[in-house]
Parts: sequence; C-alpha cells; structure tokens
Amino acid sequence: MIEYVKGKVVEVELQYVVVDHHGLGYQIYCPNPFVFQEKLEETVQIYTYQHVREDLIRLFGFRTKQERMLFEKLLNVSGIGPKGALAILASGQPENVVYAIEEEDEAFLVKFPGVGKKTARQIILDLKGKLDDFVPNLLQQEKATTVEKTPANTALKEALEALQALGYVEKELKKVRPLLEEEELTTDGYIKKALQLML
Repeated sequence: MIEYVKGKVVEVELQYVVVDHHGLGYQIYCPNPFVFQEKLEETVQIYTYQHVREDLIRLFGFRTKQERMLFEKLLNVSGIGPKGALAILASGQPENVVYAIEEEDEAFLVKFPGVGKKTARQIILDLKGKLDDFVPNLLQQEKATTVEKTPANTALKEALEALQALGYVEKELKKVRPLLEEEELTTDGYIKKALQLML
C-alpha cells in the first residue's frame, strides 16, 4: 500500500494529476483534479489508495486522510465502484456526504452521477452510524468553518471546477453561471444551486 505520494504537480488533467517524485511520474486519479491547478510546479502531498483489478492497477489520490477513508467506505457499498465513489467526493465537501448519510437525505445523494434511489438507499443502509468515528475531523471542521465563508468568486470558481469533474460540459455551465453570479454562496451552495438549475 502506498500511503502517500509527495512531489511536484506537473500535469492537471480532467480525471487525474501527474506528480513527479524524483523523476518518476505518478498518475493519480482524484475526485476533482482541478483543486491542484494552482499548485502546478509546486510540491504537494497526496494521500493515495491503490486499486488493483485483474486488468488494471490505478492510484487514487486525496487531499486528506479523511477523504480517503470515506472513499474506502463508499467502495464497500454494493453498486459503488471507484468511479462512483470519486464522483460523490468531487464536490469537495465530504462532510456534507456524511451528513446526508446520517440524515438519510436520499435527495442529496441522488444528485451525484450514477447514484439512483436504490444506490442512495444502499449507501445509507450500509454506512449510517458507521461514519462518526471514521471521520470525526471532518465533522468538527464543518462546525468550525460554518462562520467563515469562502469569498464568493473563489467559491464559484471551485464549484464550477467540481461540476466539470462531475462530467458537466462548458456549454451547460455557461448557461447557469450568470444566475450563480447573482448570489453569494459557499462552494457547496453554488454546486447545489447549479444542480437544481440544470435539472
């Protein structure tokens, strides 16, 4: 198991980043690779999960251990594979996923690509009550940061990047952007609003 990769970000692609570690380039699939855009040519530490299949070995990367832990928990849910788990984490707000599971908020979970009502119900059945001890730092962090808002322009930019990572194309985002710019929301707020507008 590779615990983490520390090195310079040399590429940011739609699904992955490439991190150069002493001349060896690691292709690391991330929930939202664009969060590393501003770290190009800078040294980062990405926590990794190595996924091995008969025909494939792939590294998945996360900014925190908590994100990786939630990814691993999601993989244990019937019907959720690595692609689906990444899509759920792509909003950049894993604590909201935890809240949705604990509160049995199926409507929140079905907004993610590949998650229908049946899968949302399965996520709740499999994980409710099993995440408090697993991601306590995320829950505490959410309480501590609810007062501190990200500046609206930065939050909107992060939200649009997350939506791109979820598979929405530029044409779709251009339609909703003017409506989003009229409001001052958190990153998660912009994502939720955009998803409502695109329904």
